[in-house]
Amino acid sequence: MTVTTIERLAGIPGQAPAVGPFSPAVIANGFVFTSGQIPAITGLDDQPDTFEGQVRQTIENLAGVLEAAGSSLEHVVKVNTYLTNQDHLEEYNRVYVEYFGTAKPARTTVCVGLWGVSLEIECVAVVPQKEEDPT
Repeated sequence: MTVTTIERLAGIPGQAPAVGPFSPAVIANGFVFTSGQIPAITGLDDQPDTFEGQVRQTIENLAGVLEAAGSSLEHVVKVNTYLTNQDHLEEYNRVYVEYFGTAKPARTTVCVGLWGVSLEIECVAVVPQKEEDPT
């Protein structure tokens, strides 16, 4: 018999509150599925001024959610990115590679209409198994 475990995370310490009725992340059977993260610092009205700063803030927010779930950026296997301006793709890639380096998770990037933000990023990551103490 297969046992399915699901844990839904609530408010993440140090993060802006969710802007809707959803979990920032759900952990299921060794994977964490994040909700889309935006460049909010303390709230939707508090975002970095530059697009580069917004990308950094969004990825830092994503990293915070992953950490709360017991994972990290280095364990990401899939990224979905939503940009509002296709001309931002090169700048986005430049910042993205600073965080993901050679890990290169699978990724989809699309240009869409978003409300009040220039980008949103969600991902799927592995939650590493904790090694059991042999004593």
